[in-house]
Amino acid sequence: MAYKYLVIVESPAKAKTIEKYLGKNYKVVASLGHIRDLPKSRMAIDVENNYQPEYISIRGKGPLIKELKKFAKKAEKVYLAADPDREGEAIAWHLSHLLGLDIKDKNRVAFNEITKEAVKGAFKEPRSIDMQLVDSQQARRILDRLVGYTISPILWRKVKKGLSAGRVQSITLKLICEREQEIADFKPEEYWSIEGNFKKGTKKFKAHFHGLNGKKMELKNAADVKQVIQAIKGDEYEVSKVTKKERKRNPALPFKTSSMQQEAARKLNFRTQKTMMIAQQLYEGISLGRGGAVGLITYMRTDSTRIADSAKNDVVDFITKEYGPEYSASKPRLEKKAASSQDAHEAIRPSSVMRTPKDIEKYLTKDQYKLYNLIWSRLVASQMTPAVFDTVKVDITQDTVLFRANGSTLKFPGYQKVYIEGTDDAKEEKVNVLPELESGDTVKSVDIEPNQHFTQPPARYSEATLIRTLEENGVGRPSTYAPTLNTILKRYYVKIQSKRFEPTELGLIVNNLVVEFFPQIVDIHFTVEMEKDLDAVEEGKEEWVTVIDRFYKPFIKEVENAEENIEKIQIKDEPAGFDCELCGHPMVIKLGRFGKFYACSNFPDCRNTKAIVKEIGVTCPLCKEGQVIERKSKKNRLFYGCDRYPACEFVSWDKPIGRSCPKCDHYLAEKKTKGKTQVICSNCDYKEEVQE
Repeated sequence: MAYKYLVIVESPAKAKTIEKYLGKNYKVVASLGHIRDLPKSRMAIDVENNYQPEYISIRGKGPLIKELKKFAKKAEKVYLAADPDREGEAIAWHLSHLLGLDIKDKNRVAFNEITKEAVKGAFKEPRSIDMQLVDSQQARRILDRLVGYTISPILWRKVKKGLSAGRVQSITLKLICEREQEIADFKPEEYWSIEGNFKKGTKKFKAHFHGLNGKKMELKNAADVKQVIQAIKGDEYEVSKVTKKERKRNPALPFKTSSMQQEAARKLNFRTQKTMMIAQQLYEGISLGRGGAVGLITYMRTDSTRIADSAKNDVVDFITKEYGPEYSASKPRLEKKAASSQDAHEAIRPSSVMRTPKDIEKYLTKDQYKLYNLIWSRLVASQMTPAVFDTVKVDITQDTVLFRANGSTLKFPGYQKVYIEGTDDAKEEKVNVLPELESGDTVKSVDIEPNQHFTQPPARYSEATLIRTLEENGVGRPSTYAPTLNTILKRYYVKIQSKRFEPTELGLIVNNLVVEFFPQIVDIHFTVEMEKDLDAVEEGKEEWVTVIDRFYKPFIKEVENAEENIEKIQIKDEPAGFDCELCGHPMVIKLGRFGKFYACSNFPDCRNTKAIVKEIGVTCPLCKEGQVIERKSKKNRLFYGCDRYPACEFVSWDKPIGRSCPKCDHYLAEKKTKGKTQVICSNCDYKEEVQE
């Protein structure tokens, strides 16, 4: 079919959606991401000649480039419609070079959402390629290449082949290792609490010990508790003070990339990489029946929480019609923008609030629906009124002893009718419903219960808390978080245990070397300043060569010192404690790409290897002969199976405990859900609550 204009986008899904909007005069094809890049086999940066990069066509893309050139020759004009960010601008620039286009020509179109209005609007106002954006991306790429291709070979020679180090990657690993050291160094401290169960008439409520002799008192040991208990005489107390207030809680702002990644990790249990992949699908377009494909959300790589006035008006109209005018916020809260954030795009939002999750659920996969529902709900809630709570604080006294009770009731749900933000390390919030109490009332204690506690070490990072920490420190950009976390897992620098990052022995070794010999790379302040310099290149305030030069000169001195002073590290094989059944030589524990495994010490003459399995001390409930061991699924999820597999096919997601059900005699297992542990029967409805 004849066409006048060629449009080049990044992905086939995007091409299909856009071609439908533009009509028969346009042919839309995909470049499948970058088509030119630095070669993988060598540095390809000429440090003696202003750090000039040597780009080559990406291997395997020759036929595609040939096809793009053929299409371009037939077109009156070529439009470059890569994603609206630094990476997209660089792709457009590389395409211009390969297709012989004038970079000053107005052939660059960019849109924040793939809807008919947005796409057609962008084609009415094409612009030339923004070389400041290109230079900023190029500087970042060269900087990362200089770091990675200089430090990684040192690690290969001194530690182990296949290792790598990078700018954001090294700081991320350092944070995880530092947290592990904090946990190792932590010394628990004893403290106590005293909880009182009180009643007024027949209505019971809880209060906690607050102070003695009119002063707040911390209970540090059993002697402090004894002092309080001895001061209590009888079971009658007086309500000495009642304070009632109204408290408002504001909704969260619409999503930016990092907050979407964090919330998807908390609420949907999505890994960061999965979140970004599904968001890309929603952005590029989903077929909605006869209407064809449509982009369901705005661009998913953004530092902004701003939304367009037109979108805001649509949301306000929707809230007013669906929930009533009392739920629509007259003045939605605005975020104070961080100095390091980029505000080029809107927040992540639905392209139309009228496409409710319920209306389009049948067209989406289960995971697409979950993420779309999260994005849609967050936007709608952000434009709603605050939730209003009635709070009450009650002081209960007996001579010198003061107990305090706090309670709250939801007066008006506001935005919580639609959405409640997730929290990190959230504990179940127990609602303390208080009876009507007035100053001067008498209440009685049912029991006074002292409890001993010990302070806990800081928690290891989850994906959500690690991303939040990186963002708060100004390290990297939200678009870099997913590949960074994927890299440190793939290199086996860290592993995930109970949804938390834990450094491996290899990770600790690499981190110690990088911290000692490349302090500039893992210095957070230095990295933040570097990000500011790269932003200055984008704004035209700095030359990219100057920024690279300022980094490289001190860096190369660190490299020379490392080459000279890092001693070769031997990662010693641990004895396994048993011999090889094939040749009789001792088996050892080796460290491989996917973790530790058993191998014969007579390698390469004997290549016997075995996976390391962990027995849980329970006999297999199916065959009654084998031992139940921990195993990992392809998605790294823990499950339990018989060590006689495949002779015995017993498997369970829940951990068998070695006891039989008192009701039906089937095996019992531990099941963890929402932070709680229950013992359940594998066959009937029998359950036991487990005190943690």
